[in-house]
Amino acid sequence: MTKSASYQLNSRSIAEATKEWMTKRGVTTPQIAELVMFLQKDYYPGLTPEECEAYVEAVLTKREVQNAILTGIQLDLLAEEGKLLSPLQEMIENDEGLYGCDEVLALSIVNVYGSIGFTNFGYVDKLKPGILKKLNDKHDAACHTFLDDIVGAIAAAASSRIAHRKQAEREGHIGPPLD
Repeated sequence: MTKSASYQLNSRSIAEATKEWMTKRGVTTPQIAELVMFLQKDYYPGLTPEECEAYVEAVLTKREVQNAILTGIQLDLLAEEGKLLSPLQEMIENDEGLYGCDEVLALSIVNVYGSIGFTNFGYVDKLKPGILKKLNDKHDAACHTFLDDIVGAIAAAASSRIAHRKQAEREGHIGPPLD
């Protein structure tokens, strides 16, 4: 395979492809925002679903996040199609417990927003609420070995953004921008 001389990375097209692939795989920003609300409602009772969705959208603008999403989805698709070499094919296809690369990729998303996200990620990954329960359902042909962890990581990262922002607001700072 050769690289096209006319190929250029375009931030807008990568962002659009990321959202398109997430939608094709059955994940929407409101579903991720529900996870954020689940994680943050006890800490910020006035938090709204719209705010949660805005924080999810902000996380999705990060190139590192988009890269992780696109990579994970492609690996899931290749596993669905049986196009990976053994034993990797079986490990991803069966979401083997000792295969931790899916969590490592997801942690690259969490790491963008600081260490508080690790706790949120572990919690939501263990409980598997909302869309995570659906993504972990092994009764259909879809493989979401990477996507379930990625979605949990996006929610954890958005939760971290909220915590940082709310603390800055309490301290009288304007708070970090939503980029």
